[in-house]
Amino acid sequence: MRHRRPERRLSAAATSDVIVIGAGIVGAACADALAAAGMSVTVVESGITGGAATAAGMGHLAALYGGAPELALTAYSLALWRELAAADPARHEYTECGTLWIAADERDMAAAHRKYAILTAHGIDAEMLDAEDLYAREPQLRPGLAGGLLAPADAAVYPPKSAAVLMERACRHGAQLVSGHVTKMTEQGVTLAGGTQLHADKVVVATGSMCTELLPELPIRAQKGHLVITDRYPGLIRHHLAELGQAASAHAAEGESLVFHLQPRPTGQLLIGASRQFEAAGADVEPRIVAQMLAHAARFVPALSALNALRCWTGVRAVSSDGLPLIGPHPERANIWLAVGHAGLGVTTALATAQLLTAQMLGKTTQIAVEPYLPARMLNKK
Repeated sequence: MRHRRPERRLSAAATSDVIVIGAGIVGAACADALAAAGMSVTVVESGITGGAATAAGMGHLAALYGGAPELALTAYSLALWRELAAADPARHEYTECGTLWIAADERDMAAAHRKYAILTAHGIDAEMLDAEDLYAREPQLRPGLAGGLLAPADAAVYPPKSAAVLMERACRHGAQLVSGHVTKMTEQGVTLAGGTQLHADKVVVATGSMCTELLPELPIRAQKGHLVITDRYPGLIRHHLAELGQAASAHAAEGESLVFHLQPRPTGQLLIGASRQFEAAGADVEPRIVAQMLAHAARFVPALSALNALRCWTGVRAVSSDGLPLIGPHPERANIWLAVGHAGLGVTTALATAQLLTAQMLGKTTQIAVEPYLPARMLNKK
């Protein structure tokens, strides 16, 4: 379902405190936080709210440890998601399905114990599972697995709905949504295709992998991914399933890789993923990749081989050179702010990104240390 945007048209030379380019989940979250803080906000989007990478994602909300900064950002954002969704979980299709990290062998079990120690040390609920516990929770898993780790507070949302909710909230706080394509950024704001100029003191770039069209100096690469959704099989799978052996492929810097993810949706459908391809051309679905991805998933849940797949699609992640997002001021352009480079964690970390960005703009203390995400860490400093 596509959501109608609360769109408004502005006259040429309209002025705001902040222009946000992009109404995906990150841009919508930034607009909501900035407007709630009392700033006048204009959002410019060339497509639909929650389209592009947001619409293509799984909506998995997980506390992940790819290093301390990643865990800090994901854990902070998960707390914000719980607060946001509490008022009306159905609007987001929010479900606390938890994440069950599957250990295929003893080596994976050792990784599970390390992950457990890290999560619990940071106050995040986790539970180690032996093989018996694993199959009691997910009987459809293939025989012979060693066990796993359950993170029960992890959740899932339907990202386009959440982006629409955030944009509606932003508009209730006075934000304006404009349909247009930004072709140029200036010291005074932005210029749209057709020549319309919008003025603002600050411009936030939240355009995912498209950010390099406006700022080619950004260390961002495009990473293509595939997902498949099945017919309705309610109750077949209870948790978001993921393989513990994913770390190497998830952080691979080149080529193609596959990592098993299986998510039950509130509709009874199952989302199957995921693939990762750097430098892949175009958005077309590649049957070769889909076949490999489904075969990989069936190695964990054999019943998937007999299910009906309804649709498959692709999306493009924006991956920074160190795997962490760029959140904060551009070090060489005083009026440009960045909220890009979230890789596969854009939905998970959107709310935390928005809070960190807003606090920086207002000169307030951030809830977590912002230094690991500042753009100045990797952009040329003179």
